Amino acid sequence: MNAPTIWIIAPVLIAILLLPIRNQRALSIIGGLVTILLAIAAQFIPIEEAFRFGEFFVKIDSSLAVLGRILEIKPAEGSLLAIIYGATALWFFGAEASKTATRIVPYGLLITAFLVASIAVEPFLFAALFIELAVLFSVPLLTRIDQPPGRGIVRFLIYQTLAMPFILFSGWLLAGVEASPGDIALAAQSASMLGLGFAFLLAVFPFYNWIPMLMEEAPPFIVGFLLWILPTITIVFGAGFLDRYSWLRSSPQLATTLQYVGLLMIVTGGLWAASQRHLGRIMAYSSIAETGFSILALSLDPRLGIPILFLLLPARALGLAVWSLSLTVIKDHSETLRFGAVRGLLRSVPFASAGLVLAALSTSAFPLLAGFPARLALWENLSRVSLGAALWLGIGIIGLLTSSFRTMAVLSMAEEYTSWELREDWLQGIMLGLGMIGLFVLGLFPQFVQYFLSDLPAMFEHLGR
Repeated sequence: MNAPTIWIIAPVLIAILLLPIRNQRALSIIGGLVTILLAIAAQFIPIEEAFRFGEFFVKIDSSLAVLGRILEIKPAEGSLLAIIYGATALWFFGAEASKTATRIVPYGLLITAFLVASIAVEPFLFAALFIELAVLFSVPLLTRIDQPPGRGIVRFLIYQTLAMPFILFSGWLLAGVEASPGDIALAAQSASMLGLGFAFLLAVFPFYNWIPMLMEEAPPFIVGFLLWILPTITIVFGAGFLDRYSWLRSSPQLATTLQYVGLLMIVTGGLWAASQRHLGRIMAYSSIAETGFSILALSLDPRLGIPILFLLLPARALGLAVWSLSLTVIKDHSETLRFGAVRGLLRSVPFASAGLVLAALSTSAFPLLAGFPARLALWENLSRVSLGAALWLGIGIIGLLTSSFRTMAVLSMAEEYTSWELREDWLQGIMLGLGMIGLFVLGLFPQFVQYFLSDLPAMFEHLGR
């Protein structure tokens, strides 16, 4: 038995078997149980070490050869797999409440497996092809067969696809730089190609416009899932580039570039979120800022930035899950997500309203919530490097906080004669309630998360040490 079979091939096969099932509850339960079991196994079953299973000793090999390529899951990557599949389980358990289980469970499991393969594949550059496969399977997730794709879906597909040739070409150039380290022109060309490829993948300004458009066209819960998993794996993939190429890792311009890009995404995302009058677009711009936090963490000293990067991941997953489910419930009881249509909905969908506000505040680094510990650590370490950068980070956070309080004000501004009428079903209330409790638990007790994250820096031979 080997690790790629368990965490890549098996999920793909299960996803294919789940495609014909149309029962929302069955899909939600099966998908959630499968992914939570994969997460538990990744965290507690050792790789490349024999362990007792009943009366037998079992050893899980780390690698598998497929068509001349190698899929390898290293022992240090177990905690990352636990986070990825554990967070995916959150989305799948909430799929029935969002009424999207028939799409998000089978296709979401395929996407997750392909993205895990992108981390595991050797040669390293084949990761770009697995990411592209995940993007292609996102299309039936976002739109129905009988409906033409919207502009946001088309732009999403174009930008994500355009990234692949740039990344692949930069990989070939990087190999040349390793062979000729003194060729400055070749190094600059390869770095530019690589940066442009990741700019497309991560929706760096000005390639971000598909995100707010997608929030208006597709189900919020599905878009939230993609806004969590695609940037998460892409950033880990990008960190792998830095770990492999010493000249790129040691470049004095790299930290400055990453800092500028991260701050640009945080500031623009925060300020534009503050100016929106559409709940979906607020989440879209906040997710852009969220990606900026991760990029900014990579700009720090790796010994500090890599742990912060991984600390950001659980808060992002839980926050977006609660946020997108809340938007789904609100959208079911409102014509649109514009401020004028959702005014006063707190009295009819209180759980969704509270979940929406708390998730937004968590992204805004509000104390006691999941996003606060990692953002505080990021701000403290950034301030030691540059007070100016820390100030710009504060401006972006203020923008996010402003959008959160505007959202809270709009949802609570009901007419005096409006009566309280609970319109959420029991499942939606339970899932949102558990999600809100989770936001407080991660904010008050971050040491619980750090237990699972402590081994993750070892994924990177150079960055993590």
